[in-house]
Parts: sequence; structure tokens; C-alpha cells
Amino acid sequence: MHICSKMISEKNIPNKDSFRDHLATVDEKGKRKWVYAHKTKGKIFNIRTWISWGFFAIFFTLPFIQYKGRPLFLFNIPEAKFIIFGYVFWPQDFFIFGLAMVTGIIFIVLFTAAFGRLFCGWVCPQTIFMEMLFRKIEFAIEGDAPAQKILNKGPWNTDKIIKKTSKHIIFFLVSFIIANFFLSYIIGVKELGSIITGPASEHLGGLFAILGFSAVFYGVYISFREQVCTVVCPYGRLQGVLLDRNSMIVAYDYKRGEPRGKFTKNKEAALNLGDCIDCYQCVKVCPTGIDIRNGVQMECIACTSCIDACNKMMDATGRPQGLIRYASENGIADGKKLRFTGRMKFYSLLLIILSGVLMFMLFSRKDVDGTILRAGGMLYQERGTDSISNLYNIKIINKTVKDLSLSLKLEDLPGRIIEAEGHNILVKKEGQGTGSFFIVLPRQILSQRKTKLHVSVYAGGNKITTLPTNFMGPAGR
Repeated sequence: MHICSKMISEKNIPNKDSFRDHLATVDEKGKRKWVYAHKTKGKIFNIRTWISWGFFAIFFTLPFIQYKGRPLFLFNIPEAKFIIFGYVFWPQDFFIFGLAMVTGIIFIVLFTAAFGRLFCGWVCPQTIFMEMLFRKIEFAIEGDAPAQKILNKGPWNTDKIIKKTSKHIIFFLVSFIIANFFLSYIIGVKELGSIITGPASEHLGGLFAILGFSAVFYGVYISFREQVCTVVCPYGRLQGVLLDRNSMIVAYDYKRGEPRGKFTKNKEAALNLGDCIDCYQCVKVCPTGIDIRNGVQMECIACTSCIDACNKMMDATGRPQGLIRYASENGIADGKKLRFTGRMKFYSLLLIILSGVLMFMLFSRKDVDGTILRAGGMLYQERGTDSISNLYNIKIINKTVKDLSLSLKLEDLPGRIIEAEGHNILVKKEGQGTGSFFIVLPRQILSQRKTKLHVSVYAGGNKITTLPTNFMGPAGR
């Protein structure tokens, strides 16, 4: 865990025992402490709500969007088939995925260094589903945090049984729906529809997958909750090494807020106190149970609930807003407002360039690709006194939505290609095709044992790609 000890001086801590030296969700005996997050209200929360509705709209409609007869996105790991923006990617496009992974890592490093955990609080699916869906369902059934505490501590009467049963049923049904849509991103809507409507005996694997995902989502949102961000997600751990004192974080202005003291109308008594009235509203609304006043912490997901809660209390007591706000550690120490620094501009430019390069590679890749390899265990064959031939195997990947009849033509060198099957190579849409052929070259052009050459692939008279290979021949003429 990372605690910004430099951010809060010893004299500004009213009670050293309250300073954070342990997980907020673990008690002294090492047992988990349940987080009862209060309802959040405020301008920032309203913006997050609108963003969450946009996320839900995208998540639940994207599997149904088709482009050129394909899903817009598909991540079929079992078949090693991936569709991004309607374009099919196969394992042969590994270099693109490699670049995407490198770009993703750099993106995370640069984005976090500049903007902290902005992603976690605003667009992370875990946060959105938990705070904007499941927690609201919980509020609707069991009430706000105080009512939930009373209900959990109370006896198992009719009211408690009804509320708990209703909550668990609804949580599982919502998890089941999410699991179905999640699976549609892996196998596609059509295949998912076949699993749902077809006989169970014919789709046991798919049914078990749906139930498995449903159980995982249900377990996360009914019980595991914030522990996902603390225990499972590695991003919180990375934060400790990626953030620096210039990174944008949700920060408590300790210079303005300390020393803390309860709100009083006595002006003389208030002169010796900071703006923090020690109301603990920022702690009560935190979905991970931390006290943001103790500095940067691993569990903070930058959800801004504490900002809205604090601003509400500042308005109620006639104090200016922004005691808790988006800022940097250096900004808090120097009393400066958060600004788009040259460092942030540079990192943002790098992110735009990397994303641009990746997008260029995605959209400029070939629709048809393949490999040509010499038949294993065979040497060259002599054809009469003036020609040498090699036997080759070709594997073609068709990334288009139509069947292709492909022919081959030798480039650069005089010679000819003889298809072993005597006909063109037929490759089904979004499928793979194989074939065998001979390349025959005149003996007099072979000056070395290995000769590089290129074979062009044609479809309907149009050259669609060129594949390299090697030709083996005699050591000399």
C-alpha cells in the first residue's frame, strides 16, 4: 500500500492512531470489515451516471451490431478468431496483437502517470456495474447504509427474509443477463442464440459457460465487491510505482483542511481550525472504505464520491468547495490549481501517436494472407536436362466475407507454377485453405543452392498478396 506520508505532516494529523497503516476493509483480527457505502449525490456523480448509461447502452447493444456481415467485435479465444471493428484477425496477425499489447502497456503507464486512476472511477466495468447498477438495486431493496446495517444485525423475520431473498434473486438474474452478453462477445450472438433456444443436450458446454460466468458475476457483486479492486486487480498495485507527485489524483487539501475540528459558529474558536469539520462524510460514501484525508492509497479508485460529499458539506457550512478535489501532490503543497501541464501534454501526444500507429496497422493489414513452405524431407527434382523443380505446400487465410478462388503466379524469375491438384485453391469466407504446387525454374538461372523468390496470389485477375519463399537447387550450374 502506498501512503503519501510527505503529503501530511505530523503536526497536521489530529490523531496519529487514526492514520492509515492497515487495510480499511480488515479489522485488527484480520477479518473482513463489510463496507456500507452511503448514497452519493452531487454534480460529478450526475456526470458519472450519464457516462454509465452510455456504457450500458454500448455493452448491451454492441454484440448485435453487424459490419460487412460480421459482428463489430468478437473475441473467440477457443477458435483463435478475433474481430475488431468488423475486421477478422487470426494468429497470423500476431505482430499486430504484439504491438497492441506493447501499446496497451505504454498507454497504461503514461495515462496513469498523468491522470492517475481516472479510468477506474469513471469507465471501469467493475466500478460501473457495482456502483451504478448493483448498489442501486441494493439501495432500492434494503435502503441506505444505516438501514442495511440494521437489517443485517436484526433477526430473521419476514421483512428480512423477503428483502434478502429478493436481493439475491435479482442479483443472480442481472448477473445471468450480464453473463449472456459477456459470452456473446466470445462466441457471437448467433451461437449464443443457438445455445439458448436449442436442446440443452446439444449445448452442454455453452450452458455450463453461461452458468459459470453467472456464478462469477453474482459472487463478485453480492460478496467480493471492492476486494476485486484491492486484491485481484493489479492496477492498484501498479499505481504505487506509476504515480508521482505531479500525477492527477483525488486529493485532500491538508493545508487548507488542517487542523480538523467540529463545525462551530464561534468565530474565535474557528480561527484556529481548518476547513475540515471532521464529519466523515467522505469516508461514509467511499465504496472501498478508505479515508482520503490520509493521502494516496492503493484502494482509491478515484470515483470522486468523496469530492461530492465534501462539497455538499462545504456548501452547508459556508465554506468554498474543493477541499477534496482533483489535484496533484505538488499542487496541494504549492497551493496551485490543477492544470494541463507540459508533461501531461507530452504524454497525451505520445498516446495519440501510439494509438494512431496501431489503428493504421489494424486497417492496413491484408485481407488475404498465407505462408509457403517447401515440402519437408524432399530435395529438388530434375526435370529433363534444363529444369529444376521444388514441391511446396501453401496455406491461405481468407479474412473476407466471400469465398475466393485463388491462382498463383511466379514473380521476378522466369519459370512456371504447376498446381499439384490441377486447379485453383478454393478458400471459404473467413476460413483457411491449403494446396500443393511445383515451381519449375530453368537450370541456367540457378547460381547458388538457395534462391529467394516471390509468389503472387491472384483472385479474379487481381493480385491480392505476394508471399516469399526459397528455391533449392544444385550448388552450381
